[in-house]
Amino acid sequence: MGHRSPVTFDTVREIALAYPGVEEGISYGTPSLRVRGKFMARLREDGETLVVRITEPERDLRMTIDPEVFFITEHYRNYAAVLVRLARIEREDLSDVIEQSWRWLAPRKLVAEYERTHPGLPVSLSASEEE
Repeated sequence: MGHRSPVTFDTVREIALAYPGVEEGISYGTPSLRVRGKFMARLREDGETLVVRITEPERDLRMTIDPEVFFITEHYRNYAAVLVRLARIEREDLSDVIEQSWRWLAPRKLVAEYERTHPGLPVSLSASEEE
């Protein structure tokens, strides 16, 4: 098993900003990301946990498969969001969850335009190949 680079909010920002329509901002006093004004993700106040909006079925699947990385607190139980332990997630998994969030939140025309102009690999995979 090789050494992996730590995943930080800078990693999250780099992956997310590769998608069209993603903008940086502040939410609850912490760095956040939006897709055309819709909340997508933010760093929690602890600086180690990411909140990501995803569908509830996707959230439940991820929490079942990898509960050491993906979890929720009582506060998020009724929200379409998952909490991510940045210190435990692999970059590839982070790229996937960000892509899922973007595809769910972005306007359909934006997703269609992205797919038309970026055939083949998703942005998340092509960005990680550049490392």
